[in-house]
Amino acid sequence: MYIDHYYIILVLPALLFSLIAQGMVTSAFSKYSKITNSKNITGSDAARILMQQSRISDVKIEAVQGSLSDHYDPSHKVLRLSEPVYGRPSIAAVGVAAHETGHAIQHAKGYAPLGLRSALVPAAQLGSSLGPALAVLGLIVSLPALFNLGIILFTAAVGFTLITLPVEFNASSRAIAILRDGKVLSEEELAGVKKVLTAAALTYVAAALSAIANLLRLVLLSRNRRRR
Repeated sequence: MYIDHYYIILVLPALLFSLIAQGMVTSAFSKYSKITNSKNITGSDAARILMQQSRISDVKIEAVQGSLSDHYDPSHKVLRLSEPVYGRPSIAAVGVAAHETGHAIQHAKGYAPLGLRSALVPAAQLGSSLGPALAVLGLIVSLPALFNLGIILFTAAVGFTLITLPVEFNASSRAIAILRDGKVLSEEELAGVKKVLTAAALTYVAAALSAIANLLRLVLLSRNRRRR
């Protein structure tokens, strides 16, 4: 019976960490979604206030379906906030909206890692969908060229997860700073925002670790096969 030791040693722990991180962000968001902020400001209100403070006037704010589906679209300059964030005056809603506004501020100020991440999106999408499959197929049929192509494509996807880390960390830092400077939330409320954004940041760390673990597993499997 074949046992993939590399999967057990590398990939499985990364997957477990991903589950833990997802559980933490869900728990933190759920907790602080139930606490109304002292100024009764909704997520969309907070986004408008913070963009005004940052002198950004060309970004639209739209509601989008789903939960934790919030994102900033730099190609269309649209800030999309999910239903639990857009119209609700919770601490979590303001924190998430501020984080996404942080991305809009990054875009306005020409933050280089954000531009690099946007440029990597097509390669990352292709690499994550085709890279591992081509690499595995290359191993099965013993075609090094096919395996190498898969690894190159998958490396682009891994690179995307790595460049995402400073982009997300910086957006959270900007969110905390502008909320504090604009006196949108109290220090006690900011502590709740930090917990929500820290938990969210762990999901990006988990994604990067999972991608790296899968890449290392494929490379090590290839080396073992060459030795046989």
